[in-house]
Amino acid sequence: MGHSRQVVEAGKPLAKASRAMIMLHGRGATSQDILSLCPHLPVDDYYIAAPQAANFTWYPFSFLSPVSQNEPWLSSALQLLTSLVQDIEAGGISSERIYLLGFSQGACLTLEFATRNARLWGGAIAFTGGLIGDKVNMPNYAGEFGGTKVFIGNSDQDPHVPVSRTNESAEIMTKMGADVVYKVYNGMPHTINNDELAIARNILN
Repeated sequence: MGHSRQVVEAGKPLAKASRAMIMLHGRGATSQDILSLCPHLPVDDYYIAAPQAANFTWYPFSFLSPVSQNEPWLSSALQLLTSLVQDIEAGGISSERIYLLGFSQGACLTLEFATRNARLWGGAIAFTGGLIGDKVNMPNYAGEFGGTKVFIGNSDQDPHVPVSRTNESAEIMTKMGADVVYKVYNGMPHTINNDELAIARNILN
């Protein structure tokens, strides 16, 4: 059981791109849904890969559930991201020019993958997300971000992602050397707002 390699590509061909971005959709959504953000982002020179989760979900239960309950889907998703990064690097784009972006469940997966594989990335953008698990398992996280720019956004009343976990995630990534911008928006529904997109544009530029 796990995720097959179904990836929608956009932007420039890998061989002609100067940078790359992996975009991760939320629960119940599709690759095309997350790619709909591209017109709002400065990605003309990017190769973009948007993998599709099996059954439209990266893992079946809440990201706050014990990790064992979300296996083997979580490990399969992380392995899919590892293979995508390896392919992009083999195509000539190094990690400091690879960007990770996700919304909701995809944002949680973005942060989890980046923090399990901390190094100098181009950037990591998490629209409403946090590190995965019933508790943060620090032995999973190793490496040094080297100043990687990270954005984490959330609402003060999000029904899926509590601010406490977002805050904890931002603190851990900061301690691991990331340059984190973390913002909580009052009353924001489970969506992406214009301020978040503006911050994302700054990172991607």
